[in-house]
Amino acid sequence: MSLLELFIIAVGLSMDAFAVAICKGLCLRKINFKKAGTVGLYFGLFQAGMPLIGYFLGVQFQNKITSIDHWISFFLLAIIGINMIRESIESKNEVGIECAVDENINDETLAFKNMIGLAIATSIDALAVGVTFAFLKVNILSAVSFIGIVTFTLSMVGVKIGNVFGTIYKSKAEFAGGLILILMGLKILLEHLGMINF
Repeated sequence: MSLLELFIIAVGLSMDAFAVAICKGLCLRKINFKKAGTVGLYFGLFQAGMPLIGYFLGVQFQNKITSIDHWISFFLLAIIGINMIRESIESKNEVGIECAVDENINDETLAFKNMIGLAIATSIDALAVGVTFAFLKVNILSAVSFIGIVTFTLSMVGVKIGNVFGTIYKSKAEFAGGLILILMGLKILLEHLGMINF
């Protein structure tokens, strides 16, 4: 897998975290590097950790299903992508967002009990992508580091965007992320079937 392909997957995976980070930015009255970094760190660490777990799970079955691994990769990425697109369409109909705002640095919205659930929820998709990495024989340490850094960066940007612009970009980010993952899954499938060669 090329660096460009890995970057595209990393961006696609991070769109859920980016969308939630926008909501977090909306909830915070004052933004500083520490607050944005806290959000980025939660999402970046979990987005990097989940593919690692998925990879080790996938390695256990890799030799048994090599003849259909490209189909599994395609279906996993397509299902994740379709789900993200569905969520983006549904979120357009939502009004408002629940926020617990505090003027202090220890905003309730950034408390461990709030952030840990969001970090897990936004990174579950990455677990399945980690399984596909095992089938594609990706260098997993480089891949998860790259995904973590991209997610960390985009989450910090998302906090700032949410603070300035509100939730206008939330559903667009989820839709784009879903579309990217579907296209990457399709590319993997067509390459293995010999229909395209990039």
